Amino acid sequence: MFGTYTLRGRFRQEKHSDHAREDTMDRSEAEKEIQQLRAEIEYHNHRYYVLDDPVVSDTEFDRLMHRLTELERSFPDLITPASPTQRVGAQPLGQFATAPHTIPMLSLANAFKEEEVREFDSRVRKLLDTSDVDYVIEPKIDGLAVELVYEKGEFISGSTRGDGYTGEDITQNLRTIHTIPMRLFSHQDIAIPDRLEVRGEVYMGKQEFR
Repeated sequence: MFGTYTLRGRFRQEKHSDHAREDTMDRSEAEKEIQQLRAEIEYHNHRYYVLDDPVVSDTEFDRLMHRLTELERSFPDLITPASPTQRVGAQPLGQFATAPHTIPMLSLANAFKEEEVREFDSRVRKLLDTSDVDYVIEPKIDGLAVELVYEKGEFISGSTRGDGYTGEDITQNLRTIHTIPMRLFSHQDIAIPDRLEVRGEVYMGKQEFR
């Protein structure tokens, strides 16, 4: 197990000493930093998903992932299947039955610079083939990503995101949440599909703590 102080300290010291950027560093420098980032990220993943005891903030973790993503984008030959960027979340835990996703359950991307937001906007306009695009912005709820499956309007199963391809079956747990409908009802002339997969976030609001 890596020591948090030692690992993070070494990474930050080297990053500060050479001020390496992905557009100026050579392949060997990039490979060294990538290995350090992967080790640190996997350590924090274990603390967060397995031990449920994180030692860094979400913002700090996101910045580590963002740096790793940038380096791998600049040096794609250094990407490996085991890299933290190649999977979404934690492997399913043994005490729950596994539940495969029919369509990969991906995560949201982060943007730290204005140019990244503008690039996202450009991709949206190009994909939709229109310049008339409106956005609705709201705070990101940090909870547990889940998938709800309805067949013929009835809630039949629910699962966590897991690694994006296979999650954990938490159907019984989700049934205790009163805001999740057990049955869907048609609205006006909108028919209920034979199968509907709904993805969202399960969280506990401040009011529940009062």
